[in-house]
Amino acid sequence: FLAETFETLIRQAENYTNTLFHTTYRNMAADTAASVRELFTDIGLFVLGSEVSIEEFMNRFFDSLFPLVYNHLINPGLTDIALDYAECTRMARRDLNPFGNIPKLAVGQIGRSLLPSRVFLQALNLGIEVINTTDHLQYTKECNRALLKMQYCPHCQSLTQSKPCMGYCLNVVRGCLASMAEIDAHWREYVKSLEELSNGMHGTHDIEQVLLNLHSLVNDAVMYAQINGPKLSVQVNKACGHPSRKPGHSSGDQLENNKHYLTLKAPQRESEDTLASRRKEFVNSLRLYRTFYGGLADQLCVSELTAADGLSCWNGTDVVKSYTLQVVGNGIKAQSGNPEVKVKGTDPMINQIIDKLKHVNQLLQGKSIPKYGSLDMIETGSGDLLDQVSGDCDDEDGCAGSGSGEAKKVTKISKCESEYSIF
Repeated sequence: FLAETFETLIRQAENYTNTLFHTTYRNMAADTAASVRELFTDIGLFVLGSEVSIEEFMNRFFDSLFPLVYNHLINPGLTDIALDYAECTRMARRDLNPFGNIPKLAVGQIGRSLLPSRVFLQALNLGIEVINTTDHLQYTKECNRALLKMQYCPHCQSLTQSKPCMGYCLNVVRGCLASMAEIDAHWREYVKSLEELSNGMHGTHDIEQVLLNLHSLVNDAVMYAQINGPKLSVQVNKACGHPSRKPGHSSGDQLENNKHYLTLKAPQRESEDTLASRRKEFVNSLRLYRTFYGGLADQLCVSELTAADGLSCWNGTDVVKSYTLQVVGNGIKAQSGNPEVKVKGTDPMINQIIDKLKHVNQLLQGKSIPKYGSLDMIETGSGDLLDQVSGDCDDEDGCAGSGSGEAKKVTKISKCESEYSIF
Protein backbone atom coordinates (compact mmCIF):
# COMPACT_ATOMS: atom_id res chain seq x y z
CA PHE A 1 0.00 0.00 0.00
CA LEU A 2 3.00 2.33 0.47
CA ALA A 3 3.83 2.12 -3.24
CA GLU A 4 0.26 3.15 -4.05
CA THR A 5 0.56 6.02 -1.55
CA PHE A 6 3.72 7.20 -3.32
CA GLU A 7 1.89 7.19 -6.65
CA THR A 8 -1.06 9.10 -5.17
CA LEU A 9 1.35 11.68 -3.73
CA ILE A 10 3.02 12.21 -7.11
CA ARG A 11 -0.35 12.70 -8.82
CA GLN A 12 -1.36 15.20 -6.13
CA ALA A 13 1.86 17.17 -6.56
CA GLU A 14 1.27 17.18 -10.33
CA ASN A 15 -2.23 18.57 -9.75
CA TYR A 16 -0.82 21.33 -7.55
CA THR A 17 1.59 22.35 -10.31
CA ASN A 18 -1.12 22.32 -12.98
CA THR A 19 -3.36 24.34 -10.65
CA LEU A 20 -0.59 26.92 -10.33
CA PHE A 21 -0.62 27.54 -14.06
CA HIS A 22 -4.41 27.46 -14.37
CA THR A 23 -4.79 29.87 -11.45
CA THR A 24 -1.84 32.21 -11.86
CA TYR A 25 -0.64 31.91 -15.46
CA ARG A 26 -3.80 30.89 -17.30
CA ASN A 27 -2.53 31.83 -20.75
CA MET A 28 0.36 29.35 -20.31
CA ALA A 29 -1.59 26.49 -18.74
CA ALA A 30 -2.47 24.59 -21.91
CA ASP A 31 1.13 24.77 -23.17
CA THR A 32 2.70 23.67 -19.88
CA ALA A 33 0.47 20.64 -19.32
CA ALA A 34 2.62 18.22 -21.34
CA SER A 35 5.87 19.30 -19.65
CA VAL A 36 4.31 19.04 -16.18
CA ARG A 37 2.98 15.57 -16.97
CA GLU A 38 6.39 14.45 -18.27
CA LEU A 39 8.16 15.84 -15.18
CA PHE A 40 6.00 13.97 -12.69
CA THR A 41 6.03 10.81 -14.80
CA ASP A 42 9.84 10.88 -14.59
CA ILE A 43 9.65 11.48 -10.83
CA GLY A 44 7.38 8.46 -10.46
CA LEU A 45 9.60 6.31 -12.66
CA PHE A 46 12.66 7.25 -10.61
CA VAL A 47 11.02 6.40 -7.29
CA LEU A 48 9.86 3.06 -8.69
CA GLY A 49 13.38 2.18 -9.85
CA SER A 50 13.72 3.18 -13.52
CA GLU A 51 17.01 4.48 -14.86
CA VAL A 52 16.24 8.15 -15.26
CA SER A 53 18.43 11.06 -14.17
CA ILE A 54 16.99 13.64 -11.78
CA GLU A 55 19.24 16.38 -13.10
CA GLU A 56 18.33 15.61 -16.69
CA PHE A 57 14.56 15.55 -16.26
CA MET A 58 14.49 18.63 -14.02
CA ASN A 59 16.60 20.58 -16.52
CA ARG A 60 14.40 19.33 -19.34
CA PHE A 61 11.36 20.74 -17.55
CA PHE A 62 12.90 24.18 -17.03
CA ASP A 63 14.20 24.15 -20.63
CA SER A 64 10.66 23.64 -21.90
CA LEU A 65 9.26 26.26 -19.51
CA PHE A 66 11.47 29.13 -20.61
CA PRO A 67 10.09 29.64 -24.17
CA LEU A 68 6.58 29.82 -22.71
CA VAL A 69 7.57 32.31 -20.02
CA TYR A 70 9.41 34.38 -22.60
CA ASN A 71 6.47 34.33 -25.04
CA HIS A 72 3.69 35.05 -22.56
CA LEU A 73 5.31 37.09 -19.80
CA ILE A 74 8.60 38.65 -20.88
CA ASN A 75 7.98 39.55 -24.52
CA PRO A 76 4.26 39.07 -25.09
CA GLY A 77 2.74 39.68 -28.50
CA LEU A 78 -0.53 39.23 -30.28
CA THR A 79 0.60 35.81 -31.53
CA ASP A 80 2.91 33.07 -30.30
CA ILE A 81 6.57 33.07 -31.26
CA ALA A 82 7.56 30.79 -34.12
CA LEU A 83 8.63 27.21 -33.39
CA ASP A 84 12.24 27.71 -34.50
CA TYR A 85 12.54 30.79 -32.27
CA ALA A 86 11.00 28.90 -29.34
CA GLU A 87 13.54 26.13 -29.89
CA CYS A 88 16.37 28.65 -29.84
CA THR A 89 15.21 30.09 -26.52
CA ARG A 90 14.85 26.57 -25.12
CA MET A 91 18.42 25.72 -26.13
CA ALA A 92 19.69 29.00 -24.67
CA ARG A 93 18.05 28.55 -21.25
CA ARG A 94 21.01 26.97 -19.46
CA ASP A 95 23.39 29.67 -20.69
CA LEU A 96 21.03 32.56 -19.96
CA ASN A 97 20.02 31.23 -16.55
CA PRO A 98 16.62 33.00 -16.60
CA PHE A 99 15.37 31.25 -13.47
CA GLY A 100 18.40 32.06 -11.35
CA ASN A 101 19.44 29.46 -8.79
CA ILE A 102 15.99 27.85 -8.61
CA PRO A 103 16.58 24.92 -11.01
CA LYS A 104 19.66 24.05 -8.98
CA LEU A 105 17.63 24.21 -5.75
CA ALA A 106 14.95 22.01 -7.30
CA VAL A 107 17.46 19.35 -8.33
CA GLY A 108 18.96 19.36 -4.84
CA GLN A 109 15.61 19.11 -3.05
CA ILE A 110 14.21 16.47 -5.39
CA GLY A 111 17.40 14.41 -5.19
CA ARG A 112 17.60 14.46 -1.41
CA SER A 113 13.97 13.39 -1.04
CA LEU A 114 13.59 10.93 -3.92
CA LEU A 115 16.71 8.85 -3.36
CA PRO A 116 15.82 7.67 0.19
CA SER A 117 12.26 6.95 -0.93
CA ARG A 118 13.55 4.95 -3.88
CA VAL A 119 15.81 2.86 -1.64
CA PHE A 120 12.99 2.48 0.90
CA LEU A 121 10.64 1.08 -1.76
CA GLN A 122 13.32 -1.25 -3.12
CA ALA A 123 13.88 -2.52 0.41
CA LEU A 124 10.16 -3.16 0.86
CA ASN A 125 10.05 -5.15 -2.37
CA LEU A 126 12.97 -7.25 -1.17
CA GLY A 127 11.24 -7.82 2.16
CA ILE A 128 8.24 -9.16 0.27
CA GLU A 129 10.53 -11.43 -1.74
CA VAL A 130 12.15 -12.78 1.43
CA ILE A 131 8.76 -13.60 2.96
CA ASN A 132 7.40 -15.18 -0.22
CA THR A 133 10.53 -17.26 -0.77
CA THR A 134 10.69 -18.62 2.77
CA ASP A 135 6.96 -19.27 2.74
CA HIS A 136 7.39 -21.72 -0.16
CA LEU A 137 10.61 -23.50 0.79
CA GLN A 138 10.65 -27.26 0.21
CA TYR A 139 11.65 -29.43 3.15
CA THR A 140 14.36 -32.06 2.73
CA LYS A 141 13.60 -35.77 2.83
CA GLU A 142 15.31 -36.01 6.23
CA CYS A 143 13.09 -33.24 7.55
CA ASN A 144 9.91 -34.79 6.16
CA ARG A 145 10.75 -38.13 7.79
CA ALA A 146 11.51 -36.48 11.12
CA LEU A 147 8.24 -34.49 11.06
CA LEU A 148 6.27 -37.62 10.18
CA LYS A 149 7.89 -39.53 13.01
CA MET A 150 7.23 -36.71 15.49
CA GLN A 151 3.61 -36.04 14.54
CA TYR A 152 2.12 -39.34 13.45
CA CYS A 153 4.17 -42.32 14.67
CA PRO A 154 2.51 -42.18 18.13
CA HIS A 155 -0.77 -42.96 16.37
CA CYS A 156 0.65 -46.31 15.26
CA GLN A 157 0.85 -47.25 18.93
CA SER A 158 -2.65 -45.90 19.61
CA LEU A 159 -1.13 -42.93 21.42
CA THR A 160 -3.40 -40.43 19.70
CA GLN A 161 -3.41 -37.96 22.59
CA SER A 162 0.35 -37.84 23.08
CA LYS A 163 2.25 -34.77 21.97
CA PRO A 164 6.00 -34.41 21.37
CA CYS A 165 8.35 -33.52 24.19
CA MET A 166 9.63 -29.93 24.05
CA GLY A 167 13.29 -30.89 23.53
CA TYR A 168 12.34 -33.44 20.87
CA CYS A 169 10.22 -30.88 19.02
CA LEU A 170 12.97 -28.27 19.16
CA ASN A 171 15.51 -30.66 17.67
CA VAL A 172 13.20 -31.63 14.81
CA VAL A 173 11.92 -28.17 13.96
CA ARG A 174 15.27 -26.43 14.47
CA GLY A 175 16.76 -29.01 12.13
CA CYS A 176 14.07 -28.44 9.52
CA LEU A 177 14.36 -24.66 9.79
CA ALA A 178 18.13 -24.50 10.19
CA SER A 179 18.60 -22.74 6.84
CA MET A 180 15.85 -20.27 7.59
CA ALA A 181 17.45 -19.42 10.92
CA GLU A 182 20.53 -18.22 9.00
CA ILE A 183 18.44 -15.30 7.77
CA ASP A 184 17.89 -14.07 11.33
CA ALA A 185 20.85 -11.71 11.77
CA HIS A 186 20.39 -10.17 8.32
CA TRP A 187 16.63 -9.80 8.80
CA ARG A 188 17.13 -8.07 12.16
CA GLU A 189 19.60 -5.70 10.54
CA TYR A 190 17.15 -5.13 7.68
CA VAL A 191 14.30 -4.15 10.02
CA LYS A 192 16.59 -1.89 12.06
CA SER A 193 18.05 -0.20 8.97
CA LEU A 194 14.62 0.30 7.41
CA GLU A 195 13.44 1.92 10.63
CA GLU A 196 16.46 4.23 10.82
CA LEU A 197 16.04 5.33 7.21
CA SER A 198 12.33 5.94 7.76
CA ASN A 199 13.03 8.02 10.88
CA GLY A 200 15.41 10.22 8.91
CA MET A 201 13.00 10.90 6.05
CA HIS A 202 11.79 14.30 7.25
CA GLY A 203 12.39 17.91 6.28
CA THR A 204 14.44 18.05 3.07
CA HIS A 205 14.43 14.24 2.99
CA ASP A 206 10.63 14.04 3.13
CA ILE A 207 9.34 13.33 -0.37
CA GLU A 208 5.85 14.43 0.62
CA GLN A 209 6.96 17.87 1.81
CA VAL A 210 9.25 18.43 -1.18
CA LEU A 211 6.85 17.30 -3.91
CA LEU A 212 3.80 19.09 -2.52
CA ASN A 213 5.80 22.32 -2.43
CA LEU A 214 7.49 21.90 -5.81
CA HIS A 215 4.89 24.17 -7.42
CA SER A 216 6.15 26.98 -5.14
CA LEU A 217 9.64 26.63 -6.63
CA VAL A 218 8.18 26.66 -10.11
CA ASN A 219 6.30 29.87 -9.30
CA ASP A 220 9.45 31.42 -7.85
CA ALA A 221 11.29 30.55 -11.07
CA VAL A 222 8.64 32.19 -13.25
CA MET A 223 8.54 35.31 -11.05
CA TYR A 224 12.35 35.57 -11.12
CA ALA A 225 12.26 35.54 -14.92
CA GLN A 226 9.50 38.18 -14.95
CA ILE A 227 11.42 40.49 -12.65
CA ASN A 228 14.50 40.19 -14.86
CA GLY A 229 12.46 40.38 -18.07
CA PRO A 230 14.12 43.44 -19.67
CA LYS A 231 17.60 42.04 -19.12
CA LEU A 232 16.51 38.64 -20.45
CA SER A 233 14.98 40.21 -23.57
CA VAL A 234 18.33 41.76 -24.44
CA GLN A 235 20.13 38.47 -23.85
CA VAL A 236 17.62 36.47 -25.90
CA ASN A 237 17.85 38.98 -28.76
CA LYS A 238 21.61 38.51 -28.79
CA ALA A 239 21.33 34.72 -28.74
CA CYS A 240 18.34 34.21 -31.04
CA GLY A 241 17.63 37.52 -32.76
CA HIS A 242 14.40 39.46 -32.47
CA PRO A 243 11.25 37.38 -31.93
CA SER A 244 9.61 35.98 -35.02
CA ARG A 245 5.95 35.13 -34.56
CA LYS A 246 3.49 32.75 -36.13
CA PRO A 247 0.54 34.27 -37.98
CA GLY A 248 -2.73 33.68 -36.15
CA HIS A 249 -5.18 34.99 -33.62
CA SER A 250 -4.34 36.67 -30.36
CA SER A 251 -3.24 34.32 -27.63
CA GLY A 252 -5.35 36.27 -25.14
CA ASP A 253 -4.32 38.16 -22.06
CA GLN A 254 -0.56 38.12 -21.96
CA LEU A 255 0.19 38.97 -18.35
CA GLU A 256 -1.46 37.52 -15.29
CA ASN A 257 -1.39 39.13 -11.88
CA ASN A 258 0.45 36.52 -9.83
CA LYS A 259 -0.30 38.08 -6.45
CA HIS A 260 -3.39 35.94 -6.08
CA TYR A 261 -1.08 32.90 -6.17
CA LEU A 262 -0.83 33.35 -2.41
CA THR A 263 -4.23 31.71 -2.15
CA LEU A 264 -2.90 28.54 -3.76
CA LYS A 265 -1.43 26.61 -0.87
CA ALA A 266 -1.12 22.91 -0.25
CA PRO A 267 -3.92 22.12 2.21
CA GLN A 268 -2.93 20.78 5.60
CA ARG A 269 -3.82 17.13 5.80
CA GLU A 270 -4.66 15.14 8.87
CA SER A 271 -1.59 13.39 10.29
CA GLU A 272 -3.06 9.94 9.77
CA ASP A 273 -3.35 10.69 6.05
CA THR A 274 0.31 11.57 5.50
CA LEU A 275 2.85 9.32 3.87
CA ALA A 276 5.12 9.73 6.89
CA SER A 277 2.44 8.48 9.27
CA ARG A 278 1.65 5.47 7.09
CA ARG A 279 5.34 4.68 6.75
CA LYS A 280 5.78 4.92 10.52
CA GLU A 281 2.78 2.68 11.11
CA PHE A 282 4.19 0.08 8.73
CA VAL A 283 7.69 0.14 10.24
CA ASN A 284 6.26 -0.16 13.75
CA SER A 285 4.29 -3.23 12.73
CA LEU A 286 7.34 -4.72 11.01
CA ARG A 287 9.42 -4.21 14.17
CA LEU A 288 7.21 -6.76 15.94
CA TYR A 289 8.59 -9.42 13.57
CA ARG A 290 12.28 -8.56 13.69
CA THR A 291 13.06 -11.84 15.52
CA PHE A 292 10.72 -13.89 13.31
CA TYR A 293 13.31 -16.10 11.58
CA GLY A 294 15.48 -16.71 14.62
CA GLY A 295 12.56 -17.59 16.87
CA LEU A 296 10.24 -19.38 14.45
CA ALA A 297 11.16 -22.94 15.47
CA ASP A 298 10.81 -22.18 19.17
CA GLN A 299 7.52 -20.36 18.61
CA LEU A 300 6.05 -23.31 16.72
CA CYS A 301 6.99 -25.81 19.42
CA VAL A 302 5.94 -23.63 22.35
CA SER A 303 2.61 -22.46 20.99
CA GLU A 304 1.35 -25.36 18.90
CA LEU A 305 3.14 -28.68 18.88
CA THR A 306 4.37 -29.87 22.26
CA ALA A 307 2.91 -31.35 25.40
CA ALA A 308 2.29 -29.09 28.38
CA ASP A 309 4.83 -28.99 31.21
CA GLY A 310 4.59 -31.94 33.59
CA LEU A 311 2.72 -34.21 31.17
CA SER A 312 4.08 -37.35 29.56
CA CYS A 313 5.32 -36.77 26.02
CA TRP A 314 6.46 -38.54 22.87
CA ASN A 315 10.24 -38.72 22.36
CA GLY A 316 10.21 -40.39 18.96
CA THR A 317 10.06 -43.98 20.20
CA ASP A 318 7.93 -44.00 23.32
CA VAL A 319 5.92 -41.93 25.79
CA VAL A 320 8.23 -40.69 28.51
CA LYS A 321 8.28 -38.22 31.36
CA SER A 322 11.00 -36.07 29.76
CA TYR A 323 13.28 -35.91 26.73
CA THR A 324 16.85 -36.86 27.65
CA LEU A 325 18.85 -36.32 24.44
CA GLN A 326 20.91 -33.23 23.66
CA VAL A 327 18.88 -30.21 22.47
CA VAL A 328 20.72 -28.26 19.77
CA GLY A 329 20.52 -24.56 19.04
CA ASN A 330 19.29 -22.67 15.97
CA GLY A 331 21.21 -22.38 12.71
CA ILE A 332 23.30 -24.63 10.49
CA LYS A 333 26.40 -24.89 12.69
CA ALA A 334 24.39 -26.04 15.69
CA GLN A 335 22.92 -28.99 13.77
CA SER A 336 26.05 -31.15 13.74
CA GLY A 337 24.96 -32.68 17.04
CA ASN A 338 21.25 -32.94 16.22
CA PRO A 339 20.10 -36.48 17.16
CA GLU A 340 16.84 -36.24 15.19
CA VAL A 341 17.56 -34.58 11.83
CA LYS A 342 20.62 -34.66 9.57
CA VAL A 343 21.24 -31.20 8.10
CA LYS A 344 23.69 -31.08 5.19
CA GLY A 345 23.98 -27.34 4.56
CA THR A 346 22.22 -24.10 3.80
CA ASP A 347 19.50 -24.17 1.17
CA PRO A 348 20.79 -22.43 -2.02
CA MET A 349 17.66 -20.26 -2.18
CA ILE A 350 18.34 -19.09 1.38
CA ASN A 351 21.88 -18.17 0.36
CA GLN A 352 20.47 -16.02 -2.44
CA ILE A 353 18.07 -14.33 -0.04
CA ILE A 354 20.88 -13.61 2.42
CA ASP A 355 23.01 -12.07 -0.34
CA LYS A 356 20.13 -9.80 -1.34
CA LEU A 357 19.55 -8.78 2.27
CA LYS A 358 23.22 -7.93 2.67
CA HIS A 359 23.07 -5.76 -0.44
CA VAL A 360 19.93 -3.88 0.54
CA ASN A 361 21.23 -3.38 4.09
CA GLN A 362 24.30 -1.69 2.62
CA LEU A 363 22.03 0.59 0.63
CA LEU A 364 19.82 1.38 3.63
CA GLN A 365 22.84 2.22 5.76
CA GLY A 366 24.54 4.30 3.07
CA LYS A 367 27.51 1.93 2.86
CA SER A 368 26.92 1.78 -0.88
CA ILE A 369 25.56 4.76 -2.78
CA PRO A 370 23.19 3.92 -5.63
CA LYS A 371 23.28 5.69 -8.95
CA TYR A 372 20.37 8.00 -9.64
CA GLY A 373 19.78 5.91 -12.74
CA SER A 374 20.06 2.52 -11.04
CA LEU A 375 20.67 0.99 -7.64
CA ASP A 376 23.99 -0.61 -8.45
CA MET A 377 26.65 -0.49 -5.74
CA ILE A 378 29.18 2.00 -7.04
CA GLU A 379 30.80 3.44 -3.93
CA THR A 380 31.63 2.23 -0.45
CA GLY A 381 31.69 4.65 2.44
CA SER A 382 30.36 5.04 5.95
CA GLY A 383 27.41 6.60 7.69
CA ASP A 384 23.75 6.28 6.82
CA LEU A 385 22.14 6.94 3.47
CA LEU A 386 20.70 10.33 4.41
CA ASP A 387 24.05 11.64 5.62
CA GLN A 388 25.73 10.41 2.44
CA VAL A 389 23.13 12.14 0.29
CA SER A 390 22.94 15.47 2.07
CA GLY A 391 26.00 16.07 4.22
CA ASP A 392 25.98 19.67 5.46
CA CYS A 393 24.25 21.18 2.47
CA ASP A 394 21.19 23.34 2.67
CA ASP A 395 18.63 24.70 0.25
CA GLU A 396 20.79 27.67 -0.65
CA ASP A 397 23.55 25.38 -1.83
CA GLY A 398 21.29 23.44 -4.14
CA CYS A 399 23.48 20.47 -3.17
CA ALA A 400 23.14 18.81 -6.53
CA GLY A 401 22.78 19.63 -10.15
CA SER A 402 23.18 22.88 -12.00
CA GLY A 403 20.80 25.45 -13.36
CA SER A 404 23.09 26.31 -16.25
CA GLY A 405 25.50 24.58 -18.51
CA GLU A 406 25.37 20.98 -19.59
CA ALA A 407 24.41 18.23 -17.20
CA LYS A 408 27.48 17.18 -15.24
CA LYS A 409 28.60 13.59 -15.03
CA VAL A 410 29.72 13.98 -11.43
CA THR A 411 27.53 16.02 -9.11
CA LYS A 412 28.43 17.26 -5.64
CA ILE A 413 25.74 16.41 -3.18
CA SER A 414 27.34 17.73 -0.03
CA LYS A 415 29.91 20.24 1.20
CA CYS A 416 32.05 17.34 2.27
CA GLU A 417 35.31 16.58 0.51
CA SER A 418 33.96 13.52 -1.25
CA GLU A 419 32.03 13.39 -4.51
CA TYR A 420 29.83 10.54 -5.64
CA SER A 421 29.19 9.66 -9.25
CA ILE A 422 25.43 9.49 -9.23
CA PHE A 423 24.48 10.34 -12.79
